[in-house]
Amino acid sequence: MAEPTALTTAQIRSVPKVLLHDHLDGGLRPATILELADEVGHALPADDAASLGRWFTESADSGSLPRYLETFDHTVAVMQRADHLRRVARECVEDLAADGVVYAEVRYAPEQHLAAGLTLDEVVRAVQDGIDEGTGTVAAGGGRAVVVRQLLTAMRHAARSREIAELAVAHRDAGVVGFDIAGAEAGYPSTRHLDAFEHMKRSNAHFTIHAGEAFGLPSIWEALQWCGADRLGHGVRLIDDIEVLDDGEVRLGRLASYVRDRRVPLELCPHSNVQTGAAASIAEHPIGLLARLKFRVTVNTDNRLMSGTSMTREMQALVEAFGWGLEDLRWVTVNAMKSAFVHFDQRLAIIEDVVKPAYAEALRG
Repeated sequence: MAEPTALTTAQIRSVPKVLLHDHLDGGLRPATILELADEVGHALPADDAASLGRWFTESADSGSLPRYLETFDHTVAVMQRADHLRRVARECVEDLAADGVVYAEVRYAPEQHLAAGLTLDEVVRAVQDGIDEGTGTVAAGGGRAVVVRQLLTAMRHAARSREIAELAVAHRDAGVVGFDIAGAEAGYPSTRHLDAFEHMKRSNAHFTIHAGEAFGLPSIWEALQWCGADRLGHGVRLIDDIEVLDDGEVRLGRLASYVRDRRVPLELCPHSNVQTGAAASIAEHPIGLLARLKFRVTVNTDNRLMSGTSMTREMQALVEAFGWGLEDLRWVTVNAMKSAFVHFDQRLAIIEDVVKPAYAEALRG
């Protein structure tokens, strides 16, 4: 599907994008962190925005998921007050819209934002207030509309997953579209949280699970076959169940075949995967082969601050590494919108009225 000429950054930024895996606490503006840290008296490792931004990306570029997760100490520290959560959420929406994102599911762990006395409900409402403000600002600016929804995350190493699942269901008609678990995979299997997943299923609600990032096939298998995940957060290690023979023939193992047959969405995050050691480089990232084999591939940012990235940068890297063209970018964008947790009619409207017309125009151009 590759086109003969490489796409420019401007072209990529201009087309609609759909983002399913983006952490609110991993996408703050460095300048905002500085201001909020000053208000709450939190010490930072740098005292200007440029240096702080570099510190985050350099610290995250360690090849270690646990070390990568340490960078969140500073972002979470400045997200403990309702007004701060509201600002961070508003700026998130504005930044995504500026990058051409038309639909996004932004996730965070409400349990990590209670240090200043907020309740779980107050955290969710503050984030939603910020999202509403951001979408209003974007609409007032006359640009392409953006739809942003919340995913509520529980931490794998904690014991509040059932409570967070109940919170997600309670706010399902107020901006929350699903549930997730995140954190270090090794030693904290998703099966520890079966009660939370059963609650989501009994409530006819959606959930994704971080799986197959730092840990391999057993993590993916558990997420799907024990827990019943609708999507796989990352899932990049599925490549361990795919064999490419010397003659170029590809053989899929039982799990990889199941994932492809069932069209299980893969929330792939190329730059983040390289930082955490889940992939050796962008050029060697399994997304190239997975896309060629027609898995339900989606492209995501994970943590825009820590990876110094955006949807435009992620797509640009794939264009350069694999020769992708507009057809390929449209394909992963439609994949993502098909896999979103909003209702079918909303998904279809964005695909037919926003994504396809804009790509058709870009292809003509």
